[in-house]
Amino acid sequence: MSEHFGYSPSFKRPAEILRMRCKRARSDTGAGSTDRPEQSGSSPTCVRTFSPEPLSGAQNHSGVGIKRRNPFAKIENTYSPKKKRLTFSDASCNPENSDSSGITNNERDEESSKREGALDLALSFRLDEAQKQEYRQASSQKSGSLSDSDVLLEEEPEHIKSPLLKSPQASAPTAAPVCTQYPADWSLKTRLLLTSLVSLSWAEQLKAQEEAQGLSQHCRAQFSSLPHSPQDPRSCSELRCAFQQSLVYWQHPSIPWLSLFPRINAERSFFGKSAPWAHDATIQQSLMTEWSVSLSSLYSLLKARLCPYFYLCSYQFTVLFRAAGLGGSSSITAFISPTTRGLREAMKAEGIEFSLPLLEEQRRCREAQKQTIHQEEEQKEQEVTCSKLSDTVDGGDHDGDCRDEDSTLSWLKEMGVQDKIKKPDLHTLQLHKEGHVMSVDHKPESVICVKGLHTFTLINFFINWKGVVASSGSQAGLPPTLLAPSAFRGATMHTLKSRCVNVRSQVGSSYQNISSLEITGPVLPSSLHAILTLLRPAQKGNFSAALYTHTPTAVMNVHGTKQQVGEASVELSSCGLHPASIQQLQQPSTLGKTALTHITMNNYSYTWKN
Repeated sequence: MSEHFGYSPSFKRPAEILRMRCKRARSDTGAGSTDRPEQSGSSPTCVRTFSPEPLSGAQNHSGVGIKRRNPFAKIENTYSPKKKRLTFSDASCNPENSDSSGITNNERDEESSKREGALDLALSFRLDEAQKQEYRQASSQKSGSLSDSDVLLEEEPEHIKSPLLKSPQASAPTAAPVCTQYPADWSLKTRLLLTSLVSLSWAEQLKAQEEAQGLSQHCRAQFSSLPHSPQDPRSCSELRCAFQQSLVYWQHPSIPWLSLFPRINAERSFFGKSAPWAHDATIQQSLMTEWSVSLSSLYSLLKARLCPYFYLCSYQFTVLFRAAGLGGSSSITAFISPTTRGLREAMKAEGIEFSLPLLEEQRRCREAQKQTIHQEEEQKEQEVTCSKLSDTVDGGDHDGDCRDEDSTLSWLKEMGVQDKIKKPDLHTLQLHKEGHVMSVDHKPESVICVKGLHTFTLINFFINWKGVVASSGSQAGLPPTLLAPSAFRGATMHTLKSRCVNVRSQVGSSYQNISSLEITGPVLPSSLHAILTLLRPAQKGNFSAALYTHTPTAVMNVHGTKQQVGEASVELSSCGLHPASIQQLQQPSTLGKTALTHITMNNYSYTWKN
């Protein structure tokens, strides 16, 4: 602290006055104690009178020319962490040790004065006036061999010591859980819209060498290691090659002037286009023959676990075939959505066993609800409510109604008046029985699941069933579209279309530059995972994606069978997908009959909406 002149000594604190008196007494005697040999050389001529004025020309001895603390300063203004953390050891108080380390007498005097001032400041900060007086009295009763200054330099008794004050540490905020993966989504996407504050321009205008390298890596199922955090993604050749690799998919048939996905409710996209096969049976037969060969090839690859999954997109339904080990199932599974009563009856006629997962789940929930209601209360009102609920959801008492009608007709026959009453025909009775089954046609609840060896029978059924091809309309004579992430016989390599656009969006009262990347085409589940995995390091862990789902495929996230996690660990390393994608698709989906609509990554953590 800077020196202040003209202050009266009456403003000094008692502890500081006591220290100054001890110093003057030591200087007057001229001999000093045996414990302080370094002060023996001081003379009375160098003693400075008790005055706030500095003594000019004085030598730098103990108690001479020392800077004084401002008497008007407050304790909180003189706070010093160094003074509060100051401790005294035997070595620092022993003059012999100081001499051995090469410290001069003047330096020891200055250091001793600083320590005394720090101790007095600590005493005045921690003790009130009564405690100070008690401490001084206890110190004066000690052995006479110790001088007053030695008493002041003693450590505080254990009952007076207080813990050293430390600056408060800011408590670390609880870290939010980091979600490094989003749930598997088996639905087909028609469009992706990716946005980020970091530029996405690295994903456009690929060089010819980068495009060729990406296609080669896809065909060879090779995956290069990517940098964890590339400084400039546009100059990172590995990242751009991997992006080209993630856009590739395989399709059959391939007609350049027609977009063969989606096929449901796509009459407008086919209207007005040239269709030479529409009225030529020979061309239709040739297309179906090639399509049958491609479908058989795909199933063979699927059975050998060389192809993880593929889609069959017809004009009225979509089929997903999954290899054993995916989706938590230990066998090959197939999901068909939506279905109709005619398709289900045709499959039953071919001996194909299938299940309706959503209807079975509703039935189980309904039965559990009935049991709960009967166990809790047996009142008449609740029994009526339960029966109404059962009738509305399932129409479950249709068989009972039919039996009642049959008994009514037999009773009328016994009375001899059956000829006077119009009886319902057999067709009407059959429709009445299956009314609840037909009501789910073309709805998500109509999804059916086929598993095991029955999937092979299903392949033969699609090859021979004429209903798989439209007989009229703009899609007449055109076989269904086959989509797969790996190559198969008769397939054509296609790539998703990408387009990057920079826009300015208003955020609050200011505008920000937002980069967007639009990807269109049949986005397969593995392609979606590969693209989002590339965006993670390239966009510094911050981006968002809007997903546009092909509606008939949203329900394909249901569980067809009871999950067999222990048996579902099947080797799929040769299927052509990245190991991270395989690991994600092996897990059972938690989305039910819904699909993902938004995926957001913030600080390398996923959040999503469905």
